[in-house]
Amino acid sequence: MNLLLVVACALIDVDGRVLIARRPEGKALAGLWEFPGGKLEPGERPEDSLIRELNEELGIDINPACLAPLTFASYAYEDFHLLMPLYVCRRWSGTVEAREGQALKWVRPARLRDYPMPPADEPLIPHLIDLL
Repeated sequence: MNLLLVVACALIDVDGRVLIARRPEGKALAGLWEFPGGKLEPGERPEDSLIRELNEELGIDINPACLAPLTFASYAYEDFHLLMPLYVCRRWSGTVEAREGQALKWVRPARLRDYPMPPADEPLIPHLIDLL
């Protein structure tokens, strides 16, 4: 089984809400909500990948020092095994905007379970609830 490494970020605003993005139609797991991020490119460090992905997807810039690793998910999908570190970020520059047709929502951690998520993302929720 192939191992797929992706990185995700819990962006936390000044009100303690977490940003989630809805996967657009045409993508795998379309319609489900997830933490923003994406796949690493060959030779790319996880932090660099996350900074690149968040700039591409959301139009924000992040200083690597503002990324703090929180936990990770390990999940066996039918065709691959996903390993996904989750970082937390409370500071960025720019305004968050959907650049790839995805819906965005700021959600209180205790309400994250109200949004259907991919199976790999669900175990990350308790860690965010405990943190916030």
